[in-house]
Amino acid sequence: MQTIVKHQTLAHHATDGSDERASSTTDISRDDFAHVFRQYPGGVAVITADSPDGPVALTATSVVSVSAEPPLLAFSISHRASTAASIRSAHSYVVHFLGKDQLDIAQLCATSGVDRFADTRLWARLDTGEPYFPSAPAWVAGTQVDQLDAGAASIILLRATQSAVAPHADGTPPLVYFNRGWHHLGEHSQVS
Repeated sequence: MQTIVKHQTLAHHATDGSDERASSTTDISRDDFAHVFRQYPGGVAVITADSPDGPVALTATSVVSVSAEPPLLAFSISHRASTAASIRSAHSYVVHFLGKDQLDIAQLCATSGVDRFADTRLWARLDTGEPYFPSAPAWVAGTQVDQLDAGAASIILLRATQSAVAPHADGTPPLVYFNRGWHHLGEHSQVS
């Protein structure tokens, strides 16, 4: 059974006689919102940063390109995430765009309560000091420009300062998260 929740825009007259638009204040439930977004695939990224306690990482599907000039990108992090306080207090980050061969890194950085940097063969540091995973097909490093608390999450805006794309990246199927499962794109998924 499909549940449909309608949100209407209501017109009313302001005291000066002009029309204003006001939207309904009824929100859909958290479960309904999550159910809708489970139907929307997201590219998988891992975000790393340094904190006073050492390197931190999280897996995210919320990375977006904001502007090419200047080069800006953003991601969001739930305040309930185990790394939220450390990620939010950082000033520079590395955003790794993962391929299907980095599923182990995506799962590692999505697991609470584990030392995501225990295996020193998986990661290194950039010349600027940030921790990163060299096996990622592409990454962007950046500094925090702004941070916005939005509901139970924070949106962090970065200005890209350096990037790398591996020579084999064009042939690497990207890792995608869809309907609570890991997937990858490739020739088999192309529709046109």
